[in-house]
Amino acid sequence: MTRSEFMDSLHRALAGNLTSSTVNENMRYYEEYFDTQLRSGRSEEEIIAALGDPRLLAKTILQASRSQTRSYSGQEYDEVYEDGSQGNGWNGERDSNAPRVYRMPGWLMFVLVILLVLAVVSIIGSVVSMFLPIIIPFICVVLIVRMLRRRS
Repeated sequence: MTRSEFMDSLHRALAGNLTSSTVNENMRYYEEYFDTQLRSGRSEEEIIAALGDPRLLAKTILQASRSQTRSYSGQEYDEVYEDGSQGNGWNGERDSNAPRVYRMPGWLMFVLVILLVLAVVSIIGSVVSMFLPIIIPFICVVLIVRMLRRRS
């Protein structure tokens, strides 16, 4: 079995059972693993022999993914997108238009929104307090002038 055949078999075994981003993440991991092992002097045959049957490897990945999903099932997550330069292709190609997804717990999003609101209120308060010594005398002068106009 060649590296290409191994990767194709692994991709087919994962494709119907996981999200495309999870499949792509695993495919990138094993592409990088092959590259690292080849650079260290191992042959493709040795690497494939060490990894074993790609279908068995896929089964292990699926079980790990399911147990991870169960452990996070009680938490609520919001998705935050950021433009990334790394693509979603499993064979290492880069797609500059593909967004990178980060998951953040809902409670953390709530805390960040509260902190942002407090920062905005603080800035507005400091600007108002800076101009208050000018605004109060101005308002007093305007009121006195109006009162004097009414009497005359």
